Amino acid sequence: MLSTKDNLLLLLNKQVPEYIPNYDIFWGIMGAPPFFMKEQFEDGSGIDWFGVEWVVENNPTKAAMPKTHDFILKDITKWRDVIKVPDFSDYDWEASAKSFRDNWDPNLPVAGGVSPSVGYFESLMAFMGFDEGLVACCEEPDEVKALMEYLSDWAIPLCKKYVHFYKPDYGWFGDDIAHERNPFVSLPQFKELFAPYWRRFCEVFLEAGIPVVHHNCGHFELFLDELVDMGVTAWEPVQTSNDMYAIKEKFGNNLALIQSYDVRLIPEEASEEEVRAIFREHLVKMATGGGFGMFASDPEMNGAATELEKQRIRWVISEFEALRYDFYK
Repeated sequence: MLSTKDNLLLLLNKQVPEYIPNYDIFWGIMGAPPFFMKEQFEDGSGIDWFGVEWVVENNPTKAAMPKTHDFILKDITKWRDVIKVPDFSDYDWEASAKSFRDNWDPNLPVAGGVSPSVGYFESLMAFMGFDEGLVACCEEPDEVKALMEYLSDWAIPLCKKYVHFYKPDYGWFGDDIAHERNPFVSLPQFKELFAPYWRRFCEVFLEAGIPVVHHNCGHFELFLDELVDMGVTAWEPVQTSNDMYAIKEKFGNNLALIQSYDVRLIPEEASEEEVRAIFREHLVKMATGGGFGMFASDPEMNGAATELEKQRIRWVISEFEALRYDFYK
């Protein structure tokens, strides 16, 4: 049987995998050099290299989020006075990559890359907050583009070093530009303000023959044509506010769809066998012919809010594990 890494790479290279991959987002996050937090505290909070303070809310994933007040950038036209990229010219890439590889399971894929703080859109929101950040996109698009260019000019050379020294199996970048119901920006705004810098990131990996995975939560389907045109071959996590079956039909193996299963879609009165049957039907629709991977992690990481949801996620994961290895035989 193929290793986890080799099986995933079949999926990312638009082929049918030997079995349905059980995808782990931390393959992407953990493969990157420590260019995010300048100061990291025990609870996961910290201060990034741009001066943004990150705090850990009381949520199951313990994910750090930018503090929602006292933003470092009040006026987008003043960004040149406030936003300063850090200097990593003395960073020992060779030692860093060796240390990482020495402690990494060779059967698992290595992924990652270097982007500003977080993604480009997310960085703007971390610097300014959503109110002022979105207003800036509407009122001062040229200044937003200038800031994105500045951040990209810093990140891309580092990304090239990452590819050279870490030799990743795939590139990974995230930039949550959508809410569960709608994107935060229009398609024209996306094409003008953010897509060019996503594309520059992708090109670093694609020119080296390395596939790219993109992370974007929420209702993101509006941007998928652009994403595929950039050369991205997998998107995660495909949340159910998107028309996932239509997306699967449209893109096939050209864009692998990686998702957990949203048990909120199942009627509350459903029995265990009904839950499993509903999931099996979903799996057939999404995984037939390839182009699909699962997040099959613990209930808390899948966002379960109630004991019923946690139990149903356990049933779904159990059903997935029973089916995934024989699905393509």
